[in-house]
Amino acid sequence: QVRFVESGGGLVHPGGSLTLSCGASSMVVGPPYMSWVRQTPGAALEWVAHLSPTGTTSYANFVKGRFAISRDSRSNSPILQMNNLQSEDTGVYYCTLGSRDRWQIGFKRGPGTQVTVSS
Repeated sequence: QVRFVESGGGLVHPGGSLTLSCGASSMVVGPPYMSWVRQTPGAALEWVAHLSPTGTTSYANFVKGRFAISRDSRSNSPILQMNNLQSEDTGVYYCTLGSRDRWQIGFKRGPGTQVTVSS
């Protein structure tokens, strides 16, 4: 089963931007639905965005208009461009297979990448 390693997190001020990448242990064949999910402090994992096999995107309301998901053409892994970051976006971000409604199936938590938004 393909494993993912997330990168690109860091510390930014409110209003700042980060780009998250997702390294895969092997080529992601398909491409399949792929999502970014996150865990903010004290909360459960929550879905952030997905990218369909045909390139259609979908976003959680709390990131709509600020985040953009795309696909790395070399690996088929998802990239998450995050703009206008706010303190409530602080958390650990993970990439995974699956859509908004199905990402939890077979989800295997990778190392994640920490995003901290603070002034």
